[in-house]
Amino acid sequence: MKSFAFAATLSLLAPALVASPAEDAANAASALRTAIANLKIADDRTDRMAALSETIVAIESGMSALRGNMREVAVQEATIQRRLSARQDEIATLFETLLLIERSPEPTLLLHPMGPMGTARSAMLMSGLTPGITEQVDRLRLDLEDLKSLQFLQTDAQDIMGNALQSVQLARIDLAQAISDRTETPKRFIEDSTKTALLLATTETLDSFAAGLGEIPLEEEVANAIDPASLFGELPLPVVGRVLRKYNELDAAGIERPGIVLVTEPGALVTSPAAATVRYQGPLLDYGQVVILEPAQNLLLVFAGLGQIFAQTGEVVNKSAPIGLMSDSIGGSALAQDTIYIEVREGQTPVDPSEWFKAE
Repeated sequence: MKSFAFAATLSLLAPALVASPAEDAANAASALRTAIANLKIADDRTDRMAALSETIVAIESGMSALRGNMREVAVQEATIQRRLSARQDEIATLFETLLLIERSPEPTLLLHPMGPMGTARSAMLMSGLTPGITEQVDRLRLDLEDLKSLQFLQTDAQDIMGNALQSVQLARIDLAQAISDRTETPKRFIEDSTKTALLLATTETLDSFAAGLGEIPLEEEVANAIDPASLFGELPLPVVGRVLRKYNELDAAGIERPGIVLVTEPGALVTSPAAATVRYQGPLLDYGQVVILEPAQNLLLVFAGLGQIFAQTGEVVNKSAPIGLMSDSIGGSALAQDTIYIEVREGQTPVDPSEWFKAE
């Protein structure tokens, strides 16, 4: 019922709302309602893991879009509030004038101490003022109506966001269980734990680690090798988020890294941008929990800062397959945020990830 009221409110908001934020918020809310409803369908499907993954991404995308558009709505509300505050004296005078006119008997309004001529002049003056007063009253009424609608819109959006947050948290738990229930996963190579441990112990940079990965050979060559050029500019981002730091941009500590940083929700699902081999998963240097994928020969995708990893070293994952979750230690607040670091490496050389991933 609340969701219906939310959509109805959005459709009724008149000129005070810029169409784009309201329409985008309505679309985001609709996507959220659909995604939440699809959780039951996802749970019943035989390919439960893929269905849950799709549904989680849909909910996270809807939450991100709705949150962004509600920020625009909040700006509009603040604008109306400032406009009303600036006109406070004008509004008070207008109300006093209207109240005086309302309380004065009609015959009194028609009389003037200067006689019939004065009365006629006063009538002409009032007739000239009336359209202006009416315009001010109409403008004030619209502002107040829009303000009330915006406030209702925000309250209802918070309810939808709360339902979405609860639903996506439960879906993430179900997905983790579905992944743990897997009995077999396709493997392209078997990890040599001794070599990996030695590589980690002697690695001081991501460059040297990436070079060492090449020394752990695949057990079989890919029959139809993927051309890296076919992936250029076509990779979807692995997680719903927005760019916080660009390629080679200094961070708050003055450290420059050849990758990008995305802001995500805590616990957000991380998926594979393409069919790939998992070359490494686990802690690495100061990058935290890391997953390194190889979607094509001499092309590595590095995702660092995950809270939980589903993928296994040597495993072959499909495009959009879940490979992990962001950390959820922040507490599950709808306003909390986490970050993921992304690198793309051609051979041993890091390149700008924004050139490989589709702009969102």
